[in-house]
Amino acid sequence: MRRIRWRWVWLGAYVALLMASHLVRRNAPDHFPRPDQHTLSLPVVGDMEEEGVPFSYAEVGATDGPVVVLLHGSPVASSSMMDLAHALPDSLRLLIPDLPGFGGSGHSVPDYSVAAHAQYVVAWLETLDIGQVHLVGYSMGSGVALEVYNQAPNRVASVVMLAGIGVQELELLGNYHLNHAIHGAQLTALWLLHEATPHFGWLDDAILSVPYARNFYDTDQRPLRDILNRFEPPMLILHSRDDELVPYAAAEEHARIVPQSELVTLEEHGHGVVFLEPSVLVDPLATFVARVENGAALHRADASPERVEAAAVPPSIEGRRVTGMAVVVLMLLLALATFASEDLACIGAGLLVANGTLGFVAATAGAFLGIFVGDIGLFFIGRWVGKPALRRKPLSWIISEEKVEDASVWLKQRGPVVVLLSRVIPGTRLPTYVGAGALGMKLRVFAGYFLIAALLWTPFLVGISMFLGEAAFDLFETFERYALWALLGLILALWLLLKLVVPLFSHAGRRRLIGRWKRLRHWEFWPPWLFYPPVLIYLAYLMLRHRSLTLFTAVNPGIEYGGFVGESKAAILQSLNGAGDFLAQFAIIPPKETEAERVEAVHQFMSQHQLDYPVVLKPDIGERGAGVVVARSVEDVRTYFEHETGVVIVQAYAPGHEFGVFYIRHPDEDKGHIFSVTEKRMPVLTGDGVHTLERLILDDPRAVCMADWYLHVQAGRRYEVLPEGETVQLVELGTHARGAIFLDGGHLVTPALTDAIDRISQTVDGFFFGRYDIRTPSVDDFQQGQNFKIVELNGVASEATHIYDPKNSVWEAYRVLRSQWRYAFEIAAANVQQGATPTPIGVLLRRILEKWNR
Repeated sequence: MRRIRWRWVWLGAYVALLMASHLVRRNAPDHFPRPDQHTLSLPVVGDMEEEGVPFSYAEVGATDGPVVVLLHGSPVASSSMMDLAHALPDSLRLLIPDLPGFGGSGHSVPDYSVAAHAQYVVAWLETLDIGQVHLVGYSMGSGVALEVYNQAPNRVASVVMLAGIGVQELELLGNYHLNHAIHGAQLTALWLLHEATPHFGWLDDAILSVPYARNFYDTDQRPLRDILNRFEPPMLILHSRDDELVPYAAAEEHARIVPQSELVTLEEHGHGVVFLEPSVLVDPLATFVARVENGAALHRADASPERVEAAAVPPSIEGRRVTGMAVVVLMLLLALATFASEDLACIGAGLLVANGTLGFVAATAGAFLGIFVGDIGLFFIGRWVGKPALRRKPLSWIISEEKVEDASVWLKQRGPVVVLLSRVIPGTRLPTYVGAGALGMKLRVFAGYFLIAALLWTPFLVGISMFLGEAAFDLFETFERYALWALLGLILALWLLLKLVVPLFSHAGRRRLIGRWKRLRHWEFWPPWLFYPPVLIYLAYLMLRHRSLTLFTAVNPGIEYGGFVGESKAAILQSLNGAGDFLAQFAIIPPKETEAERVEAVHQFMSQHQLDYPVVLKPDIGERGAGVVVARSVEDVRTYFEHETGVVIVQAYAPGHEFGVFYIRHPDEDKGHIFSVTEKRMPVLTGDGVHTLERLILDDPRAVCMADWYLHVQAGRRYEVLPEGETVQLVELGTHARGAIFLDGGHLVTPALTDAIDRISQTVDGFFFGRYDIRTPSVDDFQQGQNFKIVELNGVASEATHIYDPKNSVWEAYRVLRSQWRYAFEIAAANVQQGATPTPIGVLLRRILEKWNR
């Protein structure tokens, strides 16, 4: 309980801090201009009903010289342009604004795109009563400069594109919809970081802010090619050949389609030249502005016929491939993507190759790098923390201890070759690599097999994705508006190919696919989230009808919460003392004792009742067979207590047949009745002297449906070849979710059985509704109401489990459950009339949360 309370304390503290942070941010000023800046108010683009947005700018140089506007990029603000401004000649009048969302200007605007920024710039120039200007656009600022020309061409004397963006085809992946999706993911991550972190405004001033992400997300670069195609004034393009963010190929394309432009290539300095080496920009900028002012710079009409002809040539898809540092950036992104999904990252790498963005070697190397680092990391997780740590959060959320145990057995039996095989068997990599580390496999052996597998698998998956992607991207060019959905469909198709087609190349893969198909077809294997919604809807109807959300908890006043959630099995068994010899002997092992003391307590219980192994161990609070073990040796007992630290029940093992008997009695009736009997059978397979147990399980028409569970339970015998005629029982527990077969045993009900169950039930104070789990050596004895043992009693949350008989349809199951819950509410209502009190909703919700947090 203390752990749960602390969890809520921390959650409450987090919520309180988050609310305080939002309150501070809400009341903080929207803009913080520098001392050297002027601020005026401009109409808000996109929402004229809002108050004006603060627009801050600095002014440097002469007041009567040619006006040069320096437009910053993203995520930097005007401060990044100030060194350049101070280095330019004093004869120029330099205006350096902070575009909305950045620096000293207002940050809360509805549109952060370059088109919206251009509208602010035009309105700002009108407010200052400035005529023509020379626009210098750095990075994203070039997009703003082009949009200013598009909106107010007469105000633009010239444009300088400084490491500037332009045509869409040479930006990131080259496709607006794909880029938009990437920018959307970036925006989502930054928004969550800013809004879900109690930072009290600190992150609002960070360079990677939400306005920065919105700037990219809101911007559509597709119109920029058309603007460049009809751009008339002089243009200077300054671009570093080693620009790591905007490829040099973009500058070459801009120079081609603007025939009067001048391209000045900087051989080094990269994308950050404007604030790292502004001095190299001064001479070309100042000289160009002077020539424009003197009328010596070319306009479009003055361009040579050869360049005009070249500009008219339709754009080629060649040259989309990124270069320089951009290659490294994309490779690192692919490597990081493998930490989420190795296969999807390889598919993405293939699509980048198909799109012409990356070369095959670079894309494959990026994916391989991430796979290598991630999987070696998994190996060391297993080596350093060991399998016991996998039981603790957060590792238990990511890695299943059961799967690691299975992989460990596989490794012991098949050796390092398992590392090679796991690369192509879906769902086995993570537990296998952790298991290899936990078992102490030598790193060089693991790395050798791993490298062979990765070097074969990674190029194959990247290559097939590239091959299919090339055809798809041809269609994207024709149907561009559907490109994003088509890409998602292609990724899904490739993923399905990986998960469905690759397994078809092995017998085990084919049988597992058949098992999955059968689980979909047969409702008894459906997951709870798929099966129970109609039942929940009917429960909601009963709650409305009886005007109580928790009335059903009064169905069994003698059982905590009516047996709905978190009830103590030990308390229920103690209430069955009146059953006499019909109750399997049990004892309670408290949690505060040491492991050795708990093992000794089990032995004392066995000695007291003259029992031999096996005995049953189970947690005091649990359901659906979770944590129940049939211990056949002292080693099994010790292993169990290594895992289970809470209250444990040790119980005499009752051999024989197992049944579930659902009993109902109305409080106004003298005698109850049996509502349902379930015959529980344990699946048995027979060896043929040829095939392994794994092959027998996969080939069995029913066992294949639960192959993963059976193979986990039988991990130690998985690769054993059973002699012809030898049988093996796959599971020991009568739980449907853990592999038992449930059949309708209604034909076994007799008056004698009903009398015996009713006599026992009436000895339990406050019990009217629930299911007994019973074991008996003889079906005849069971029908005669004698010689059986009760191993458990469940309350209102139990089911009439005969519904899981394969002969029953899902509609029959729903009919039975509706009838069962109708009885529950009617009995509970009668108990309330006699003084019982339903559990308050708050108490019940807390109990449910406690259970989920165990």
